[in-house]
Amino acid sequence: MPVPTADRPDLQRPPAEVRFAEELAVLRERDGDPRPPGWELSLRAARSFVVGDERAGVSRKFVGNAALVERALVTLATNRGLMLVGEPGTAKSLLSELIAAAVSGTSTLTVQGGAATTEDQIKYGWNYALLVSEGPSTRSLVPAPMLKGMAQGKVVRFEEITRCPLEVQDCLLSLLSERVLAVPELDGPDGMVFAVPGFNVIATANTRDRGVNEMSAALKRRFNFETVFPIADFATEVALVEAESAALLRRSGVEPAPDRDLLEVLVATFRELRAPDGGKGPSSAVLSTAEAVSVAHAVGVRGWFLRQEPGSAADLVTCLAGTAAKDNPDDLARLRRFLEQQAERRKGGRWRELYDARHLLAD
Repeated sequence: MPVPTADRPDLQRPPAEVRFAEELAVLRERDGDPRPPGWELSLRAARSFVVGDERAGVSRKFVGNAALVERALVTLATNRGLMLVGEPGTAKSLLSELIAAAVSGTSTLTVQGGAATTEDQIKYGWNYALLVSEGPSTRSLVPAPMLKGMAQGKVVRFEEITRCPLEVQDCLLSLLSERVLAVPELDGPDGMVFAVPGFNVIATANTRDRGVNEMSAALKRRFNFETVFPIADFATEVALVEAESAALLRRSGVEPAPDRDLLEVLVATFRELRAPDGGKGPSSAVLSTAEAVSVAHAVGVRGWFLRQEPGSAADLVTCLAGTAAKDNPDDLARLRRFLEQQAERRKGGRWRELYDARHLLAD
């Protein structure tokens, strides 16, 4: 399927290079700095695309440490693999997507890691009808993201790499060190695919998956590791949740904008529950900024399509249960305890509404 080249309102989520095509075009036109070999933008222009540049009219897309973005770009420019690690929901995937779009002009060369991921899905496979009729050939070869990235000089994204079995992970060793992919079924020069300038790998891994399929020491040496932390500033997090949930609501056909006061209550609740406070917060729930956006989206959808009004505190309580307690009953008890003991003490009408709606929390 061809990658869309223009903004498509009928798509649920176009890739970054489509959503921000105008900004990328402006940056390319004005970019007079030297570029690393194979890059679409210079390092400074790529940084501006990710963290924003008001003077150039480029929006801020990643709310995080700009120094982290600079280090990530330098890593890719030195041909080291980049590993983004952190808690779930800290925008690791978004950051990898933005960097890939800035560096390569495309973010769609992606491997989604999982227990069922195979080496064929990473390197290459075969069109078996052609393989049977013609034998191994470049015509019957079906390139996977790594082969495409090496041949085209593009950045490949490997999401949730530690969810893959160790033997699948280790197929990256030669790709990242020798920068060559062997296709032993093909003879002659077609049997070796050498990486051209611009090829590199951005991988992501959740710290909560540590120990599931821990990367080998040999593979770790091929990557520079960067940790993506949750947003530290409350106002910044509220602004991000407001902007992202508003965009999602518009795409869902919801007319009213999200209620700012209710969003502040939502973000404050998440921050309180995920804080290291002696075990009072949920131990296993992922109360990230991304989850807050998801809850805000659900609250708006619930309020609009059920009552044709913005979501209320009662909607928030109803939507919180599925986020704060996915598989651990203790987390639901902790959330209930927060609503009964903490919400009542907070000042503001929305907090009082939240407390009054506590009975809506499912058992």
